[in-house]
Amino acid sequence: MPSPFPGMDPYLEDPVRWPDLHHSLITYIRNALQPQVRPRYHARIGERIYILQPPRALYPDVLLIRRPIREPSPVSAYAQAPQVAVTTEEEEGELEPIILTLPPVEHREPFIEIVHAAGEEVVTVIEVLSPANKTPGEGHRLYHRKQQEILNSNAHLVEIDLLVEGLHTVAISEEGKASLPSHRYLVSVNRAPDKYRFEVYPIPLQRRLPHIRVPLREPDPDVMVDLQAVFTQCYDDGGYEDFIDYRQPPPVALSPEEAAWVDGLLRGKGLRN
Repeated sequence: MPSPFPGMDPYLEDPVRWPDLHHSLITYIRNALQPQVRPRYHARIGERIYILQPPRALYPDVLLIRRPIREPSPVSAYAQAPQVAVTTEEEEGELEPIILTLPPVEHREPFIEIVHAAGEEVVTVIEVLSPANKTPGEGHRLYHRKQQEILNSNAHLVEIDLLVEGLHTVAISEEGKASLPSHRYLVSVNRAPDKYRFEVYPIPLQRRLPHIRVPLREPDPDVMVDLQAVFTQCYDDGGYEDFIDYRQPPPVALSPEEAAWVDGLLRGKGLRN
């Protein structure tokens, strides 16, 4: 059964579910491109590897316990009767730290490169943003640095953001984003060498995901990716319907208008009472 949503399914914005969808999107976008670009070009999957520190909100820096520093005094027969206990600081013991070792986590992030068959020059980079890209920290810094390298090169950049939560990350400015029609998701295409011009697809939750024009080297024409068809294949092959409980609200924020629309949609499809 396909997703009940006409476009992106907000239930799959869940950080727990996202990695599986992310890898599928990358693979199926590559597969959709390959027959269109060969033999002059080749679409391949690359990978960035970087180290993430454990989130401070989830891991304590120091854990304190109470440990007595001396044995308690013997208890007399009279003292065995019920009474209110009074404990001094000395009897309770000093607070002593336990040392925790929190190893950093290796994070692997796939992306797509379209390379010229002759010489393997990178022509286009396609990124599907992940929570690590949009969360303050090394992942966001590394992505921004790579983004600027691409914008200052002769390669085109396609960014697909299907996550509403997190920092503004796509290459268009926040002012430019604010000028767009109301939307939840965003696709941005920058054609080299003009790093200040963007073709932007603002996508409301209620709409189908678009066909994206992916640029190659002139004079070769653009190739098309049907992002909705790719997502539908990801949903079907991932078996997501087996574990998504549409009776519950999605694990990410919705605007009041989106929440009302989602409720009506799911009730109409018999997925909510």
